[in-house]
Amino acid sequence: MGPIKASEKKKHVTVLTATDHKEQGNKCFAQRRYAEALACYTKAININPNVATYYTNRSLCHLKLKQWQLACQDCRMGLELDPCLVKAHFFTGQALLELKQFDEAIASLMRASDLAREQQLNFGDDITGLLRIARKHKWMTAEEKCIREERELKSCLTKLLEDEKARQKDNALARGDIKDLEEELQKLDILYEEKLDQLNSLFHKLDEKRKKREVPDILCGKISFELMRDPVITPSGITYDRRDIDEHLQRVGHFDPVTRMHLTQDQLVPNLAMKEVIDNYLEENPWAEDY
Repeated sequence: MGPIKASEKKKHVTVLTATDHKEQGNKCFAQRRYAEALACYTKAININPNVATYYTNRSLCHLKLKQWQLACQDCRMGLELDPCLVKAHFFTGQALLELKQFDEAIASLMRASDLAREQQLNFGDDITGLLRIARKHKWMTAEEKCIREERELKSCLTKLLEDEKARQKDNALARGDIKDLEEELQKLDILYEEKLDQLNSLFHKLDEKRKKREVPDILCGKISFELMRDPVITPSGITYDRRDIDEHLQRVGHFDPVTRMHLTQDQLVPNLAMKEVIDNYLEENPWAEDY
């Protein structure tokens, strides 16, 4: 038997399709070999750049490798092909959250949540849970900024008081005709010590109120992610704000958004226990009205 010709060798070469590379990528990803999976999805994209899910698959690899900007870039490319691709909005929200772009992250996650409901896709609490985290981070960032500004204000006011006390003492010393000068200076010390105590007391009260400024997740609706005003419970045991669940049933379909079980408006029962908890919470934390 003679040697195999080059032309015959070429017949045995298997040409992988975009789908083949995608499947290889899926296997690598399942084995947590994210860099290899990313390379496979890139090959799939090079062969067929018009499949939106190839970009979201690669975006998820970028997320696992903490390459946030690249994850966003792939999601944008996927959304150009399919603007209603839930995972693209979801992964964008994850990446933007890591980049501390909280407003943009919340917008992407809200869009993902809305599309998931419209398409009747069940993501469990993945999207809603991340949205709560994004909102919490946004709130905490605003709080940290407020704290810094209050500390700067306190420092400025304290310095103004100290400067005014020094000026008053200088004036008393300059007049030189005050009887019992020492007593006068002591009175100034006492007066400005009292003013300083009042200032410290004011800012201490602000700090005490701030310690409570976090709405527990259990009081927030699973659709709007805002503090519930009229909580109702479904046969599945899930509590929603009535306005949100009514809108869902009318616009999306007659099913529970979390459990996917059949649900109609007449099955909703006021959650009186939760309503009492919310009312008590608002009474003690009036700031939460704007949460």
